[in-house]
Amino acid sequence: MTQDHSQYTEPAPEEEVLPPAENSAGAELPAAVTEELARLKTELLYAKAETENVRRRLEQQAEERGKYAVANFAREMLQVADNLHRALEVIPADTRAGDPQLAKLAEGVELTERVLQAALERQGIRRIGAMGSRFDPNLHQAMIEIEDPNHPTGTVVAEMQAGYTIHDRLLREAMVGVSKGGPKAAPGGEAGVDTTA
Repeated sequence: MTQDHSQYTEPAPEEEVLPPAENSAGAELPAAVTEELARLKTELLYAKAETENVRRRLEQQAEERGKYAVANFAREMLQVADNLHRALEVIPADTRAGDPQLAKLAEGVELTERVLQAALERQGIRRIGAMGSRFDPNLHQAMIEIEDPNHPTGTVVAEMQAGYTIHDRLLREAMVGVSKGGPKAAPGGEAGVDTTA
């Protein structure tokens, strides 16, 4: 007896059972999986944002450390600048002219003061130009009030100690005497940084 193979067909391979996420491109994921993916994506975005914020903060702190690292040393050096300035103030001009040795000493002190000021400026430390400017509590400390009808009230007319800034920050406020009894100060008269020192 011969078998008829004309109608024989190969058995179909068993279909692979895949999880719902891999069934096809258009198939929807179960709700729990979708929620978990959304949560993980949100956490990843927050983590990336936080990492970027930390990186920026560290860069800013490093920049500030570089700019203001010399602040404590600079405050000490300002005392040297003050003493050099005081030394020059106590030598009267006519005494200088009559004594060549004293004149040479004064020239040496002046040169030392200029070199020190230039070194401070290279570090971003600048003297506050207080004299004649309007009193600014952010830059000046008023030590006395001086009766002066020739200057608008609130004008700096005396400077007991020079003030300095370091980059955009106050390093030391200027100790000043402020006028009173004169006309009212015009608005907008701000104190500035003396770039000629």
